[in-house]
Amino acid sequence: MGIGWILRKAAELESALLYANHLQVVEDSAVYSRAGVDIAAGDRLAERLGKLPETAGALGGFAAVLDLPTGLTDPVMVACCDGVGTKLKLLNASGRLRTAGIDLVAMCVNDLVCCGATPAYFLDYYGCAHLDEQQAAEVIESIAAAAAEVGCRLAGGETAELPGLFAGREFDLAGFAVGFAERAQLLGAGQVRENDALIALAATGPHSNGFSLIRKIIAERDIDIEAEQLDGKPLAEALLAPTALYVQAAERLRKAGGLHAMAHITGGGLAGNLARVIPDELSARIDGKQLSLPPVFRWLAEAGAIDDAQLRRVFNCGIGMVAIVAANQQPAALASMNEIGVEAWPIGTIGASSQEGPKIVID
Repeated sequence: MGIGWILRKAAELESALLYANHLQVVEDSAVYSRAGVDIAAGDRLAERLGKLPETAGALGGFAAVLDLPTGLTDPVMVACCDGVGTKLKLLNASGRLRTAGIDLVAMCVNDLVCCGATPAYFLDYYGCAHLDEQQAAEVIESIAAAAAEVGCRLAGGETAELPGLFAGREFDLAGFAVGFAERAQLLGAGQVRENDALIALAATGPHSNGFSLIRKIIAERDIDIEAEQLDGKPLAEALLAPTALYVQAAERLRKAGGLHAMAHITGGGLAGNLARVIPDELSARIDGKQLSLPPVFRWLAEAGAIDDAQLRRVFNCGIGMVAIVAANQQPAALASMNEIGVEAWPIGTIGASSQEGPKIVID
């Protein structure tokens, strides 16, 4: 949708400024500014973003034109979308918006690699009450940088001023990742076998899940997360640490051999997400002694009076990804993680399951 569409729809008090597509002069923008939408600011932002090296050659027109991969025998396209959720409120209040892009890209590409795909393109949606050029640029530039870090090109997106939906400096983000894989190398429940090993990959913190509860705890206890200390550092650093990017880890695990499935541990916790890649006839048996809580989760449990079962249902509790590998490849998989500095450790195995038994058993 272009500027002409926006002007025709001015009476609806909404805009959808595709920042890749609106580098044209609009003489009548004063009319729309009365409704709280600043088209000129959108044009300036688009021009700034169009100069990003991470987007060179990808932005323009009404949609992105993307290259298909070469060298794949039977390629499949893999796509997913996600957001950052209410973590954005704390990031905004604490002035840490340059990590919001990492969170957004990570939440999407971490899902993508669970299918065995290599990320190729990323698109974003940024919706706000009023376009603050600096705020929007910080966020979208951080998205472009994070996408580039994992080998994605930021192929476009949309920036929308929605004064009737948001207020003040509020905004929301959504991301869309596209990748490619060889059909024969797709990961998932169909590849998992009895006696496979479960390997945990460490999380950097709560990542981008559970923040409605986190914010409630902070509000109820009137906590200043910048002043509150945890292990000698501001609590904000532990709560708002950027979501880990597992793209490199997934690539190394594939090269190590024997990778059958990966589970991104998000809302629903370890059991809820791991169950998605366990076939009905099998179960995952996890050694509870390998599930020690990092300090930030112990703080959440105490501050929120959350019991262990609920804590593990809401949060990742220190495990951001689980890899399921052939038993004989476990040493190689662990070594490959050590080589790239990713903390990883064995947490259990895949075994047979009774028809009525749970898929995830924590001993």
